[in-house]
Formats: sequence, structure tokens, C-alpha cells
Amino acid sequence: MSDSNTTDFTNPSTFILLGIPGLEAAHIWISIPFCTMYAIALLGNFTILFIVKREPSLHEPMFFFLCMLAITDLLISTSTMPKMLSIFWFNSREISFSACLTQMYLVHSFSAMESGILVAMAFDRYVAICHSLRHSTILTNSVVAKIGLALVLRSGILTLPYPFLARHWPYCRTNIIPHSYCRHIAVVNLACADIRISSYYGLFNLVSVIGMDVFFIAVSYTQILRAIFRLPTKDARIKTFGTCISHLCAILILYIPDFFSSLTQRFGHNVPLHLRILFANVYLLVPPMLHPIIYGVRTKQIRDRLLHLFSHKET
Repeated sequence: MSDSNTTDFTNPSTFILLGIPGLEAAHIWISIPFCTMYAIALLGNFTILFIVKREPSLHEPMFFFLCMLAITDLLISTSTMPKMLSIFWFNSREISFSACLTQMYLVHSFSAMESGILVAMAFDRYVAICHSLRHSTILTNSVVAKIGLALVLRSGILTLPYPFLARHWPYCRTNIIPHSYCRHIAVVNLACADIRISSYYGLFNLVSVIGMDVFFIAVSYTQILRAIFRLPTKDARIKTFGTCISHLCAILILYIPDFFSSLTQRFGHNVPLHLRILFANVYLLVPPMLHPIIYGVRTKQIRDRLLHLFSHKET
């Protein structure tokens, strides 16, 4: 294996992932919090899935969407963390060209899917608060399944150009990716060609998917807040708004790192490379770790089921 950055090739058989450039000496120490967050994400999201599957009273739209979020969190973190940890622990930096493109597709597809699920959850909150008497007739199991299928198709189709464009470019300068996983912009920046199409499409995808999702979430919460302010008592307003807190926290911990990471990758040339990559990794690990914690703590039905599960085991 050679790390030469002057190899002449059109389509390399392998890429070399550097992990976090500039912090190679600290890879073992960096792996400790990363591995811990990944383990918490696995445990938390599998626990959510187990509780919802086991408890028939939780078989309703809000928890079906939560299960979709848990599955997506598991997939997005698992698509990167095993390879990342192998880089940190064993210096196993090689990744095949096809595997790199596959990882690129999965990461960006699951990211778009996660965003779409938050929109669906916002719609569920809107219907539950603004049309509470019709909630069960509007969001039937069939409608929830169709929403889930639409989200899968949307994210899958919109992400397809990423690997196809990346495969199209010639790579004649280097096969060394200064990143810990195959992020789209990090890969195509290695091409010795005009990659404006890839760059513009990536920006279009970010604005159209995330921008549109944020818009629909904002519209939903505008209607929700209007309905809440029309409630007769302060206690009723606080109680109703409290049902949205978990979802609002999930939105913040997903979109803030996502926007920051995406923008710094494209425009933050003055931000040190290792900081950009750390933020990109935080985006893939922190939401999957925190989502089950937030919903486990804030959602009474899940909290009660979890406490009952542990108390049953103790007895």
C-alpha cells in the first residue's frame, strides 16, 4: 500500500482515509469518546425499537415515526463508525473505490431521510394539536407507511447523483482523502477536473432538502403556536407545548451541526481542517446518541415502559 499522492490513475482501486489530519497522534484518545457515543447510540435506539415493538399501546403514528428515526440513526452511524474506528485503532486506512462511493451514498441518503422524518414528526404534532379529534383518521397506519416510503424514495433518488458524478470524474492527482469517511465534497475535491457540477448539485441538495424541510417544520410550528396561544389557560398552553419539546430538541441537535458542517466544508477555508472533520463526525454521532435519550426522558409513555422493564427485571 502506497500513500503516494502523485499516482497516475483515472479511477483508483482504493482510496486512503486519513482519519483526522493533524491529530493522527491522538487517534486512540479520540476513539474513546467516539466509541462511547456510538455504543450509547446503539443501545438507546435499539431500546426505543424494543419498547415500541413490545408495547401495543405505543403503536401509534408518533412512535412509528420515532422508530423510523431510531432506525435511520442506527444506519447513519453504522455506515461510518466501524471503518472510522478501524482507522483510529488499527491504522486501517484503505477503502475500495466502490465501498467509498457506497458509503458516500448511504451517509447522504440517511441524512436526508433523517431530516424528512423530523418533518413527518412535525406534521404529526400539528395534527395532534390542531386537529386532535381527527388525528386517528388523518394519520392512519396506511398513511404513516406511505409517508415512510415517500421519505425513503426522496432521499434515495436525490442522493443518487452523488456517487454517479463522483465515479465520472478522473482522479489523476491523489487517492488520499483528508477525512475520516467518504463525504461527497471531500472525495470529489480530489478529482483533476472541473467539479462545479458536483459542488453545485451538493449545494442544491442541501438547500432544497434541508431548506424545504426547515420551511415545512416552521409552517407546522407556526400553526401549532397559534393553536396553543388560543388555549384558555396558561397551564393548558404549557402542557400542550410540552408535547413538542422533544421534537424541537431533536431538530436543533440535527440541523445546527448539519448546517455548520456543510457550510464549513464548502466555504470555511479559514477553519482548520481537523476542526471541520471533527464537526462532520459530531453531526453523524451526536444526534443518534441524543435522540433516544431525549425521547426516553421527555416522553412519558416510553419512560414509564422503560422503568417498568427495569423494575420487572429486578423482581
